[in-house]
Amino acid sequence: MNSKIKEKIKQVLRWLLLGGALFFLANALKNNWQEIAAIRIDGVGWSILAIATGITLLAHAWAGWVWTWILQELHQSISSIQLIQVYLKTNIAKYLPGNVGHYIGRIMAAKNLRVSTSAATISVLLEPLLMLAAALILVILCSKFTLASGSIILLIGQIFGLVVVLSILHPLFLNPLIRFAHHRKNKSSSDNLNGVSLSLNRYPLLPLLGELGFLLLRSAGFIFTLYAIAPINLSQIPLIIGAFSFAWLLGLVVPGAPGGLGVFETTAIALLQHFFPTALIIAASGLYRLISILAETIAASFAWLDERLI
Repeated sequence: MNSKIKEKIKQVLRWLLLGGALFFLANALKNNWQEIAAIRIDGVGWSILAIATGITLLAHAWAGWVWTWILQELHQSISSIQLIQVYLKTNIAKYLPGNVGHYIGRIMAAKNLRVSTSAATISVLLEPLLMLAAALILVILCSKFTLASGSIILLIGQIFGLVVVLSILHPLFLNPLIRFAHHRKNKSSSDNLNGVSLSLNRYPLLPLLGELGFLLLRSAGFIFTLYAIAPINLSQIPLIIGAFSFAWLLGLVVPGAPGGLGVFETTAIALLQHFFPTALIIAASGLYRLISILAETIAASFAWLDERLI
């Protein structure tokens, strides 16, 4: 009975968080709809949006490649091309209710490629942790551009969170968790392929740097989207990267928001509305959401076609 009550409370909290984010967006849209309607995109702007779409597509392909690095750290030797195809095909499932469909799809598909279930499961748990650490690094590096005076407490909180995440990723802490998960899954004979030992021999620095590259590519896609509808100074780029990374981070960790839908847009507007007209940020956030979905759909289609042609 207690577990059922806890699950109900979690569901209510998820809906409250998502509802609050959507209410904020609806209110911002209502207050700025005239300015948003006045925004026009010319031919050059559409070309820039096409570039933003290409960069975002590249970011997802890059993330798929980084996922193969994580599996290699777990001693799994599988074709990188096949794993990237799996990553891209399952990525769009993150917009399904529950926000875990893409992870489940990757575990099942990786298992079909003879990746051990434990390694596949651990890899999809490690990936968001590495992304979280990468986002926190960018937020802290850009904090002097994004934090107002008197927000030193927030900066300290971010640094503390980064230290915790980076510590969890250390083999000293991570390997016992990996062994525990492996023993839980080891009841299945198919999960004991070749007697592979699941442990990290070193700190996952290369995958962490890879996730930093992913966040920078995603930030570049957002910057180009904003640039398509408004001029941007070079001095504002660190500000945008920091705000984007923090908004993306919250979209990743806040439960109940499939693909960060609503949470990312709300946070981006809240952080950037003091530096750009609110209508521009609303328009850029909405456009970038469409660009992200389009890029993910194109990437999944290309992966599906490539799989059929090879």
